[in-house]
Amino acid sequence: MIRSRSIRPPGRLLPLILASTAVVLAGCSGEERFPDRPIMLICPWSAGGGTDTVSRKVAAMLEQDLGVPVNVVNATGGSGVTGHTRGALAPPDGHSITMITVELNMLHWRGLTNIGPDDFRPVMLLNQDAAALFVPADSPWGSISDVRAAVAEAPRSLKASGTAQGGIWHVSLAGWLDAEGLRADDVLWIPINGAGPSLDALMSGGIDMVCCSLPEASSLMEAGRVRCLGVMAEARIPDFPDVPTFGEQGSDWSMGGWRGLGLPLGVPEDRAELLVSAVDRVIRSEDYLGFMEHTGFNVSPAPPGEFREIMEQFDRQMGDILMGEAFQSVRRTRYGPMIFPIVILALLGASLAVLLLRGSLRRDPGAPRLDRAGLARMGLVVLFVVSYMALAGQVGYLLSASTLLLGMLLALGVRWPVALATSAALVPATYQIFAVGLRVPLPWGWLGW
Repeated sequence: MIRSRSIRPPGRLLPLILASTAVVLAGCSGEERFPDRPIMLICPWSAGGGTDTVSRKVAAMLEQDLGVPVNVVNATGGSGVTGHTRGALAPPDGHSITMITVELNMLHWRGLTNIGPDDFRPVMLLNQDAAALFVPADSPWGSISDVRAAVAEAPRSLKASGTAQGGIWHVSLAGWLDAEGLRADDVLWIPINGAGPSLDALMSGGIDMVCCSLPEASSLMEAGRVRCLGVMAEARIPDFPDVPTFGEQGSDWSMGGWRGLGLPLGVPEDRAELLVSAVDRVIRSEDYLGFMEHTGFNVSPAPPGEFREIMEQFDRQMGDILMGEAFQSVRRTRYGPMIFPIVILALLGASLAVLLLRGSLRRDPGAPRLDRAGLARMGLVVLFVVSYMALAGQVGYLLSASTLLLGMLLALGVRWPVALATSAALVPATYQIFAVGLRVPLPWGWLGW
């Protein structure tokens, strides 16, 4: 006798079906929500400077508007190459946004990178600031004429800073020197990543003057620790009415920079528009405007289309300036960012040559030059280089190189204590040589940039 299987009444299944459907729909809606995780705001310059100050204010207000954490990451190094490159190459999912600066119009002209304005989708221009020249409060110089006379009397004896080599404040000072009939490098420029650290060096006596914007030095001016000799603007800055322009002192020279927000290319249109709207709300708020007024930063917002035109205009201007004969000393750098991969490729070629040579010396004339083990070793080295290229930008140089080198040495049969010691010593030493000594930008990734 066959018993029929009991069938649960539909009434009992209906609540279960409805609950399951609700869970599925909730999951789908969660996947479509943007932003659904923290946003990274990449700042190419050091903490304490003007760009970092504006970045942190914008990040705090975007966090309130979007409802997710917005974390500022100072990706410094390479005269701005590191931060701008990381921002341009970030995943185009809308969760990475970059505080791009006028150096984006300069780096490619200097041959430091191929990243330029066309590698970003403009979100919003935030402000533009003119350059200004600062000296310690007890400096004997009372005007830019005094500085000019001191430079003319002893070329290359005075030191200045304000940003990295070839940055906007460096070009501003070098341009003024050239306009005054002096050489653009008659004042030694000390590369420091940002106005904040540069002003610290000025206070400690490490340098003689700083070129940066007025807001970046406003607190030191109010404390009476620095004096501003002049601002490179066509008219006096309303928030600093006592600071004369260079034009008022007989110098026909003006220069400044800009900063704004940009996204990597390829961000979906709906996400990009959502971020543009959020930034627009932030920069129109009383909180933001009050902050900018209190700190002395110029407020000159521009929407994406207008921002694009401004970047293109600056790019043409910087091309004319930096490619001119007078600025060859500013353009010239000893080492560019390509030196590291070139050295790695050279070492790879040398390693392969050694493997080939050892294989040919150890074998009979009629035997194959490389057996499977030799080919495997060669492939392992190539795999190491390819894996580093794929991982370094996201993970960072120290972590990716250490892990991959350790794995390669172990795979080649090196005893693990020797492999561990070699990796622990070689990778940090290489970083010190390239990133610190030669100032080649290497990514930090998960360790903080």
